[in-house]
Amino acid sequence: MNVPTDLLYATSHEWLRQNATQATVGITDHAQHELSDVIYVELPTVGTKVDAGQQICVVESVKAASDIYSPATGVVSEVNEALTQDPALLNTDPYDKGWIFKLELTSDADLSALKSPEQYTAQLGNL
Repeated sequence: MNVPTDLLYATSHEWLRQNATQATVGITDHAQHELSDVIYVELPTVGTKVDAGQQICVVESVKAASDIYSPATGVVSEVNEALTQDPALLNTDPYDKGWIFKLELTSDADLSALKSPEQYTAQLGNL
């Protein structure tokens, strides 16, 4: 599994890339592999306030629909509109072109609850 070292990870298999007070969020390589062929992404609405751990959107694959949870507290500032035309970007490029939404962080306290790449790799080893 691909686990980039510059990200933080939620137990529920979302990743977060922080840049000052903004964070980009997507699903991990493990998550996209488990979902298999993604066919639809229900993006969150820009301006939505969300708490860490709150369900924010849905990803549908040929296998199932999965809830996506926000790994941090904030306000949705941008969504990846490219996913509406090409939801398979979550499968082919989950850490770059397949990002789902961006958050304007309202608290960094949540970030300490996220896993380091090493901790997330260990979690995957226990699955």
